Amino acid sequence: MTDKESFDFWQDHSIHYLEMAFGHERRERVSHPDGYGKRTGDCGDTVEFFLTIESDRVSSVAFDTDGCLNTNACANTIAHMSEGSEISEAWEISPDKVIDFLGTLPPHEHHCAELAVGAFYLALSNYEEIKP
Repeated sequence: MTDKESFDFWQDHSIHYLEMAFGHERRERVSHPDGYGKRTGDCGDTVEFFLTIESDRVSSVAFDTDGCLNTNACANTIAHMSEGSEISEAWEISPDKVIDFLGTLPPHEHHCAELAVGAFYLALSNYEEIKP
């Protein structure tokens, strides 16, 4: 990457995208989550979500991924959007909402939002299957 390309990267992305792409505070594996979902995309990226639920609200979301910066941005956005929400509200998170929040996710990387939302939905489904 040349200096100009590097500069363009930082200038071409929204603050939301940059914060979500480079944020790692929610990146961890949780040993006994209330909901768990894992999905691997056609691109080879894998995303896992670990949900903690209290009183039908998403109290915390952790994730792990072996994917690219765009996949990290999407997974982090979902965690950001869902923490504190009711389960019914968490189901309303869609790839389009993730893409809109990030603002500058490249169009050829929209599949990253679909992958991350799919894994998140699997975690929500898992919680609903096993909830007390």
